[in-house]
This record gives sequence, C-alpha cells and structure tokens, in this order.
Amino acid sequence: MEPPQSLARLLPAVEGTTASSTGSSKIVQIDRASLRANGLLAPENHQRRLADEYRQIKRPIIAHAIGRGPDKVARGHLVMVASAMAGEGKTFSSINLAMSLSLEKDISVLLVDADIPKPHITRTFALENEPGLLDVLRDENMRVEDLVVRTDVDGLSILPVGKQSETAEELLASARMEQIALQLGTQDPNRIVLFDSPPLLLTSESRVLAGLVGQIILVVRAGSTTQQMVQEAISYLGEGRSIGLVLNQCEMETKTGYYYGYAPSGSGTAN
Repeated sequence: MEPPQSLARLLPAVEGTTASSTGSSKIVQIDRASLRANGLLAPENHQRRLADEYRQIKRPIIAHAIGRGPDKVARGHLVMVASAMAGEGKTFSSINLAMSLSLEKDISVLLVDADIPKPHITRTFALENEPGLLDVLRDENMRVEDLVVRTDVDGLSILPVGKQSETAEELLASARMEQIALQLGTQDPNRIVLFDSPPLLLTSESRVLAGLVGQIILVVRAGSTTQQMVQEAISYLGEGRSIGLVLNQCEMETKTGYYYGYAPSGSGTAN
C-alpha cells in the first residue's frame, strides 16, 4: 500500500528549542495518530507489545554498532533496512526501528531515505520539497549534515531523498555515496544511521548500498515472501555479512507479530 502524501508537518524551529551548528533549521512534527491510522505505527492497544518486540530487534543491532569486544562489527553503526521485494513492510520496520532506537539514552538515530524509486520516508514526513541525499551527491560543495532535519522525537533525525533526477540511481552507486555514508557515520560516535533502501531483487543500487554498511536488516513478510526470494536476496549480499532477518506479520505460539534472527550469508555460515 502506498503511504499517503504526508503524515507529519514540517515546522520552523521554534523559540526554546536547542539550536544546532549543523542541520536544517526546520523540525518535523510527527503525527502519531495519522501514522497509526495508516498502519505505520501499531494501534494503541498493541503498542506495548510492539515496543517489546522492537526492543528485542534493536539489542543486537546496538551491540554490533557501538558494543565492545566481539559483538562490534566494522561499520556496524551504518545499518541498511532492506527487503527482497516491495510490499514486505520495510517502511513500517524502518520507522518503528528508528523510533525504538531513539528511546536509548546514549544513542541518536538518523533515518536516511535511500529508496529512490519509492521514497516513502520522505513523503511520510512531509519532506518532499527539502534538499537531501541526492542533492548532496550531485553537489560536492554541499555538507550533508546541513540537510539533516530534526524531528520532535528526541534523538531522531531524518535525511530526505532530495530532488529526483534521471541519474538518481547512478548517484546512489557512485563513489561520492561512500564518502557521504562515512561522513554520516563519523559525525557522532553514538549515532546509528539507518538507510531505508530499495528492494534487493528489484534494483542494483541496493546491492551497492549494502557494500557500504556494516549491518543489514532484511524484512520478510510471512506468507508472502518465498524462501527462494529470501535466499536470492541474501546471496546478493555476499559472504561474512551481519544480516538480521525481521519476519513480520507472522503467527507464532508467542502471539508476536515479529521475529528477529540472524540469517546465513552466501557462505552458508551463520552471522
């Protein structure tokens, strides 16, 4: 289902808010009631259960991103949220994971809309007219941090997709994209960057993006995504990768709608 044009309002920074030396001067005011009504947040009577599920999902992500010892992985603070095909619940998962991560006391989260063909994150948060990822990829004189937009959720900010162009896909696959990803990841040692990416089996750009991050979250829709699709998507990601599977809309004895676990990479060994 295509998300509606906007489920948030973009406001100028108001008096009393903390100013930042970088980032947009505007603030996204998130309409949680509209997000729930459009299926992008859980209904209030299921909110606690979903919150518990995303706590389980985010713990290994945090450990791999900023943990100590063997749990920490290279570029683990750069996380790609992907799916094999469209319609798996990737946007829902990206938003809820980002909001769950923002609750952590010592962590901030940046949600980057890198799904160029279908920039649902940008539309959902009313950022269609704001400069973003594609603009900074085109213009080397722009600073990516200047385009980051804060939200009214503490610890959560968004980088919109930016102005579309005929070469948008090539920009995402460029060397400049790797520079931008590294800049976003080094700006704050306690920041986790979530890239909402195009489906792995539909575009080659998502596979390029996968090579820039340390963690990959693959969203799988129960009863819809076939095992062959999942295996094919994983095979594109290469060997030795940290790949987490989020199985959504599943029915299990625990009555949970989500399951999180680690998938084997191309080598056939668990990560």
